[in-house]
Amino acid sequence: MAQSYRDWPTPNQDARPDGAEQIDVLVLHYTGMQSVAAALDRMRDPAAKVSTHWCIDEDGQLYRLVPETMRAWHAGLSYWRQRQLVNDTSIGIELVNPGHEFGYRPFPRAQMDALIALASDVLSRHQIPAANVVGHSDIAPLRKQDPGELFDWARLARHGIGLWPQPTGEPEPQLTALELGASSAEVRALQEDLFDLGYGLTIDGDYGEESEAIVRAFQRHFRQARVDGVADGATQAILQHLLTQSGRTA
Repeated sequence: MAQSYRDWPTPNQDARPDGAEQIDVLVLHYTGMQSVAAALDRMRDPAAKVSTHWCIDEDGQLYRLVPETMRAWHAGLSYWRQRQLVNDTSIGIELVNPGHEFGYRPFPRAQMDALIALASDVLSRHQIPAANVVGHSDIAPLRKQDPGELFDWARLARHGIGLWPQPTGEPEPQLTALELGASSAEVRALQEDLFDLGYGLTIDGDYGEESEAIVRAFQRHFRQARVDGVADGATQAILQHLLTQSGRTA
């Protein structure tokens, strides 16, 4: 690894389980705490039972808490692409940011530059598909919001890290907006498409609170100008485009 970093070992780690040797998910988080010191202290506290492989301060300083060969405790109760316990086969990167609770703000250039270098290095060493570069809110949409709607996923994608919808030049399809309380075949088709992309949800044709939360998580990642849990025509079109990009649909 070419980047310099500070070793900041934590006891909050364990061995990856048998059969989970293939690391194939990269999960991005924000710390949601008021300082890097507070975040690092918490991730080294055995009572907290949380950790990550890497942490990046706002000035770009990189910390390694858990070797990538070991399992860090960053994802918690999670699901992605029909797999639970995302910790088993993932790398976790925490970005220092106060988060929605303490004054959420954009991620500085130095921090993003360091993340791009680190994530590129991680992808060069592990077989992680673009669709498996995700946020904490993607794998735990009922619990988490990070890294949030101010995170520059588009810039990462320009560097070959993750998916991002590309303009097609075609007019936006006139699709019926789907929202909380709706019940229809269109809702079921939306749920199936979200499931095919990777989200875990019930496919029942009813647009309940679970579907709303997952659409909100999808928007927080892929349609950041509108994070309201309503699957309007543009949101549905972006989902279709991403499914094509990821090879999950014909």
